[in-house]
Amino acid sequence: MADLVSDIVKNVVEGVLKEILKKPASKRTTRRKQPTRSSTTGRFVKKKAKAKRVSTAPKKQQSRRRTAAKRSRQRTS
Repeated sequence: MADLVSDIVKNVVEGVLKEILKKPASKRTTRRKQPTRSSTTGRFVKKKAKAKRVSTAPKKQQSRRRTAAKRSRQRTS
């Protein structure tokens, strides 16, 4: 019985250690995009600036009508 328990514990510990020490299956590196070159000179071309988004004016706050419960509560206090 003791051999059975120690054997089970040994197998579990070995399995866990293998999982911990296992190297990750695939670790892909991200590739950087190489800057574009000019077809005539061969030099790097400057990137065009992205168009900035025009922000709209902030919305005005609307006045909200009080509910009947709020109005009655205001009357009592």
